[in-house]
Amino acid sequence: MPRPPDALRRFSQGERWIHFSLATLFGICMLTAAMLYFATLSTLVGHRDLVARIHFITGLLLPLPLLLGAFVSQPFRDDVRRLNRFVPDDWNWLRSRDRRTGRIPVGKFNAGQKLNSAFVAGAVLILFGTGLMLHFFGFFTDTVRTGATFVHDMQAAAVAVVAAGHMWMAWMDPGARGGLRTGFVDRRWADAEHGAWAAEIAPAPEER
Repeated sequence: MPRPPDALRRFSQGERWIHFSLATLFGICMLTAAMLYFATLSTLVGHRDLVARIHFITGLLLPLPLLLGAFVSQPFRDDVRRLNRFVPDDWNWLRSRDRRTGRIPVGKFNAGQKLNSAFVAGAVLILFGTGLMLHFFGFFTDTVRTGATFVHDMQAAAVAVVAAGHMWMAWMDPGARGGLRTGFVDRRWADAEHGAWAAEIAPAPEER
């Protein structure tokens, strides 16, 4: 399918691979966690030791896409800076009921995307740290292990809920989904959803 002449580049190939890799690792972690946590699934699948090993190795790899992106991808580092900065219009966007009409000038990422990225970064750190504590349990007391288990399980449940919401919102927004799939978005979508960003990288003819 040919790209529209007014399409805007939203993500580099490296950024798209980072997103895909992180989503895949999270998916494997959640699937193997469900197999280990729910007795019905555990009995149905069997091979508990193998599933636990896959879960642990995948968890160890979880920070890798983010670390690689931070070291080798300038577009990724630029987007991290954008995601890490809340501006007054972000608070207005969160409070507004017509936030998707384009009335509020939104940058490359809206406030919901910024909050989601902060949650994911925190979840990676918490799951990675508590996962190591549960694997190398001999170094910790029973009280610490119990606390780590509780935090790990609760954080995993929160990730499952947020991931479900994230996928539902992506399904409802073909423009955003296409941006991650191809790296480009339609100019009309960009003007409506991320007007400030669209004007910044490609001013409309009447603005030039």
